[in-house]
Amino acid sequence: MIDHIGIQAVDMATAAAFYDAVLPTIGGGKIMDFGEAIGYGRDGKPDFWISKATSDTLQHEAHVAFEAPDRAAVDAWFKAAVDHGAEVLHEPKVWPEYHPGYYGAFVRDPDGNNVEAVHHTFE
Repeated sequence: MIDHIGIQAVDMATAAAFYDAVLPTIGGGKIMDFGEAIGYGRDGKPDFWISKATSDTLQHEAHVAFEAPDRAAVDAWFKAAVDHGAEVLHEPKVWPEYHPGYYGAFVRDPDGNNVEAVHHTFE
């Protein structure tokens, strides 16, 4: 249903370094870079964008969940995020309140957004 989504970054270099490190762990990567906007995705299609914020502070936080191909990728994503100084919101675990096979980890990106890697197993 969603084709792509974008969030703003106060410091593009810091945000880009973070997403450059974490997204390859789940099979994603940088596809387009216009300086003031960078598109990430898989298979040549950018579906997640960061762009230069129009002010020095963001007025709200966003929540973005990235689909991981398996639980090991969620763990790798989480490790890469923490290694880049992300604040841990929730370590990787099963969230049965969402559904029995929901395995996710949550951190804050450099701009305070709640970002997640998730793998779904439906049995």
